[in-house]
Amino acid sequence: MSSENPGAAAERLTGRPVRGERPLSAALAEVTLDDGQVVMVKRGGEPGAVRAEAAGLRWLGDAGTVRVPAVYGQDAHWLVTERVPQGRPDLQAAVRLGGDLAALHSAGAAAFGAAPPDGPSEAYIGLAPMRNAPGADWPRWYAEHRVLPYLRRAVDEGIMRTNEAAVVERVCERLPELAGPAEPPARLHGDLWNGNVLWGADGDAWLIDPAAHGGHRETDLAMLRLFGCPHLDGILEGYQDSAPLADGWADRVPLHQLFPLLVHTVLFGRGYAEQSLAAARAALTD
Repeated sequence: MSSENPGAAAERLTGRPVRGERPLSAALAEVTLDDGQVVMVKRGGEPGAVRAEAAGLRWLGDAGTVRVPAVYGQDAHWLVTERVPQGRPDLQAAVRLGGDLAALHSAGAAAFGAAPPDGPSEAYIGLAPMRNAPGADWPRWYAEHRVLPYLRRAVDEGIMRTNEAAVVERVCERLPELAGPAEPPARLHGDLWNGNVLWGADGDAWLIDPAAHGGHRETDLAMLRLFGCPHLDGILEGYQDSAPLADGWADRVPLHQLFPLLVHTVLFGRGYAEQSLAAARAALTD
C-alpha cells in the first residue's frame, strides 16, 4: 500500500500543484489543485481495484450517455477523478437518468462478463472479488460467474447451510426458463445501488464506483430497486420510454437481485443470507 498522502498522489498523477486536501474517509479525500479545482482522490484496496474502477468509468463515459466522473489520473494505488458537486434528488433528473441508462445498456458489450477495455478480468464489486469471464449464454454465465461463486463461499464460510444453498442451486438449474426472452449483452454499471447515484448540483444524476461489465440490463435496474432509490418510478419511466423492458421483467427482479444479495452475504453476513434465500424462493415462484 502506498505511503503517500492524497495530496501528494494527486500532484504526482495530475502534474499540478496542490493547495489543500480534506479527508472524507480513510480511503477518500477532496484535494484542491492550484487553480481551485477540487478533485476526488481515492486510495485503492486490493490489487487491480483501481485499474478496474478507472477502466469502468472510462467505458461507461465512452458511451456518451450517463454522466460519470472523468478520470484524471491513476496508478496501482490511487485514483483521481472529477468531483461532482451534489444537489438534491430531482424527478426530472431521474427520468433523464432512466433514458440515459437505456442508452448506456444499448451501447452493448462484447459478451456477457466482458471486462471494460484495459480492465482486469479479476475485478471487484465493492470489496468482493468479481471475475469477468466472457460467456455467450446469459443464464449459464450468470449461474457460473455471478451466483455460484458467492454461494459456495457463503457455504464454505458457514454463513449459509447446505440445505439452504440447495434453494439457490435450484434457481441456477432453472435459469434457462426463468430468465425471460434472450437479450444481447448490455453495458452495465454493475453495482448500481442508491449510494452510487449522485444527484448533481447541475441538475443531472451521475453514477460512481462501477463494477462495469457486460451483463443483462435488468440487473442494473434490479439493483436500483434493492436498497431503494429516490424517484425510482421516474427512472423506470424514462427507461421504458426509451427501451421498453421485456414482458415479465418485474417478476424477474428477485432473480437479478440474487447476485448482489449473495455478494452482501459474503461481505456482511447472515442477514443477507436470509434475504438471498427469500429472493431465490421468489424467483422460483414467479
